Amino acid sequence: MDFEWSLFVQSLPALARGAATTAELALSGMSLGLIIGLFGGLARVSGVRALRALALGYATFMRGVPLLVTLLFLYYGMPSLGLLLEAKTVAIMALAITNGAYVTEIVRAGIQSIDRGQMRAARSLGMTWPLAMRRIILPQALRRVLPPIGNEAITLLKNTALVSVIAIPDLLRAGTDIMTWQANTFSPFAGVALMYLLMTLPLVFLVARLEARWRVA
Repeated sequence: MDFEWSLFVQSLPALARGAATTAELALSGMSLGLIIGLFGGLARVSGVRALRALALGYATFMRGVPLLVTLLFLYYGMPSLGLLLEAKTVAIMALAITNGAYVTEIVRAGIQSIDRGQMRAARSLGMTWPLAMRRIILPQALRRVLPPIGNEAITLLKNTALVSVIAIPDLLRAGTDIMTWQANTFSPFAGVALMYLLMTLPLVFLVARLEARWRVA
């Protein structure tokens, strides 16, 4: 084992900077993914066949393609189309559209888990479909989709490690650089593992807290 305590401590500031980049990418990707997934989930249960087909095709395709492939395709493919974007922007796009596909199916499953009679009752009271969805169905579905969305956020956070392949100075890239410079593997990557753990644990506790609070409510 090549662990060196002094190197572990010295690597923490650089790893913390990388962790900040990782957190920024994860937050941006998850925020956009939630928006995409919400509209995608609503499209999946809408009465418009074209919208359902489009949302189904998107969700099926993006869930079937590895995030790394999407990332590399966007990073190397868009310049050939004349679209020159920063690596960080490309990374956020790849994370968002991939995460959005999973959230789409989570939202769809949450909505469909609500008794259809509630929608019929709301419509019989004169509510439009969007109004009934916003006031009756979505608030109930939100409680059911929270745990899988929380798990998806944790998965997204860990998947940001893939952005290191396009030279973004994220947490994994910082650990790899230290490993190369210092010819030591265990010490910096022990710090990388610790940083990821420190970022994921609050998400785990937050989801558990919200679940418990809404269960009581």
